[in-house]
Order: sequence, then C-alpha cells, then structure tokens
Amino acid sequence: MSSLQDIDNQVINCHKCSLSGTRTHAVPGEGNPSSDVVFVGEAPGAREDETGRPFVGSAGQLLNDLIRKYLGRDRTQVYITNVVKCRPPNNRDPEKEEIEACSPYLVAQIKLIKPKVIVTLGRHSTGFLQTLAGVPLTPISRCHGKPFNMDLGFGVVTIFPTYHPAAALYNPTLRRDLEEDFQKLSRLVTTGSKAITLDKFLDLDGSGNKG
Repeated sequence: MSSLQDIDNQVINCHKCSLSGTRTHAVPGEGNPSSDVVFVGEAPGAREDETGRPFVGSAGQLLNDLIRKYLGRDRTQVYITNVVKCRPPNNRDPEKEEIEACSPYLVAQIKLIKPKVIVTLGRHSTGFLQTLAGVPLTPISRCHGKPFNMDLGFGVVTIFPTYHPAAALYNPTLRRDLEEDFQKLSRLVTTGSKAITLDKFLDLDGSGNKG
C-alpha cells in the first residue's frame, strides 16, 4: 500500500489534467496522518499555489481559528486537503474533468488515514462525497451541519458538510452558520467512538429533535 508521502509525490508530479500546466505548486495536503478528523476543501487558492500548502490564506486562518476554538486542537493535529490539488486559474470553480482526474488521490488519502469524520468545506467537496456515498446531491445551503455515513471499505465514516471558510469571510450569515456547524462538529468528534450512529449524534443535545 502507498504511504501518504507516496501520494504526495504522485500529486507533485501529476499531469493528468490541464491544471498541471498553470500551477506553481501542487498542494497534496498536510497534517496528522493518524487524525480522526480530515478537512476537505475544494481547490487551492493563490497563497496555497505559492506555498504548496493547503489553507494558508485568510480562509485558512479562519479554519485554524475554528479548529482551535471548537475542537481544541492545532491544525497539525488534524489532516487538511482538497478534492483538487492544483489551483484553477483565477480561482474559478474546479471543472468536472479536473475533479474526476484528481479525486482518486483524495480517496487514497482517506483510506490510509481512516478518519472517523470527514468535514467537507464547500459545495464541491460535499457534492463529490455525496456522489461517492451514493446519497442524493443536496445544496450546501440545505445539507450543512447534517452528517451522513459512507463506507470506504475500512468501516463507516461520518461525512460532515459545512460552508467553505472563504464564503464565510464575506457573509456574516454564513459565518454564523459555520460557527454553529463547528459547535455540532465538536460534539460529534468528542464522542470518541467510531461506531457512533447519526441518530445518537443528532440527539446529543437531549432535545429529541432530529431536524
């Protein structure tokens, strides 16, 4: 089986789509290879392309703050990556062909890390994992904060969709939603059990209201 370093090397040397011709650096991902939580964004931006590291711009600072505030962790204690590993020109949305070419690297990373929870940041990473899990595609405005399960062959993983931090930087309403989602994520992560059911999670507040 490949290691995360092997996957990193494959990403850095990848030429499976046209983004390899416009990137400065590929951005494989970074963090704790044994983390129970993996954060998956959409694609690198300008700062990420310059440095080869994920989420190092202003959206990354917000993500760092949320991880510290609600999970009580440093970003080095989780794993952070993207569906697409190279920056689309002018920060445009990743195209279907680019996601199809690049997403096998993400799946390989997840299978190696074996997280308990995957946090999808934004509509592209959420939509990709909804499709992979065989659940209906649902807009991020309707599915954020509502986890679902997926089996990748090593056990059930909980997928937790939320907004991309970049969107929350410019929209106070989304910022509030993102903070509330991270409060829910904190409860999910601190259960400490890979076997937690979604019904149990949704009833953790004792209200019995499963929304």
